[in-house]
Amino acid sequence: MLDSEPIDSGVPEESGLTMELVDMLDRAAETLKEARSVLFITGAGMSADSGLPTYRGTGGLYQDRTTDAGVPVEVALSGGMFQRNPAVTWSVLLELANAARGKRPHRGHEILAAFENDPVYGFDRIWILTQNVDGFHQRAGSRQVIDIHGDLSQLQCARECGWEEHVTDYHHIDPDRLPPRCPVCNSPIRPNVVLFGELLPEAKLRRLQTELRAGFDLVVSIGTTSVFPYIAQPMIINARLGKPTLEINPDFTEVSSIADLRLPLGAARALVELERRLA
Repeated sequence: MLDSEPIDSGVPEESGLTMELVDMLDRAAETLKEARSVLFITGAGMSADSGLPTYRGTGGLYQDRTTDAGVPVEVALSGGMFQRNPAVTWSVLLELANAARGKRPHRGHEILAAFENDPVYGFDRIWILTQNVDGFHQRAGSRQVIDIHGDLSQLQCARECGWEEHVTDYHHIDPDRLPPRCPVCNSPIRPNVVLFGELLPEAKLRRLQTELRAGFDLVVSIGTTSVFPYIAQPMIINARLGKPTLEINPDFTEVSSIADLRLPLGAARALVELERRLA
């Protein structure tokens, strides 16, 4: 069903798993098999298995970190800073883009795409709500994706003159001449992402609320701390309705206490193990 090679975790399949973990995986797979509609919520932990940095927690990009401009990363990546000094924002955007250069979707991304596109798994409706801005879900073949924070590969004029461009990376942007300028009106350009302090895109919020009203047999949270209410909301809704919830995360998060099942594993490893059981 999936013809690409799994990521090399350095650990043979099934090895390194305690009997308790094997039992938890079996139970999670059974819950997944019984579901016809599933919402997968993904965060930085999903991208981390492709080699991208996480944002919060130990070693995260935002953890006790200041930029060369002397401000925290979250301030540099704010809408207010972009308005005042877009060069500061762009210096961090280049860092994020450079970290993603040469990286690609891993087997976990491909498995979620297969769940959506391959009828052998028996799902009627699969959606992905992702905080990640790397576009890896779409590159892996997923189509029902709500990338609520946008996509770094979509560039546009900040003054909305209409110019926009899809890029594979930022290699053409000169780090000594920031911010990059619109070729039409010479205004600063920006990626189509939500910076801190900016509103979420209305169209994507409407799509999310439409799908939540339709309901999901199962909600799965993967690799996210769930600190934003709109990320935790789907798990909370299913829990209140008595519907199953599953969390995949090595660490405890804002939704760990309401998850019916928790798999303390990395995203790729857990999804590979679950897909093996479904296949």
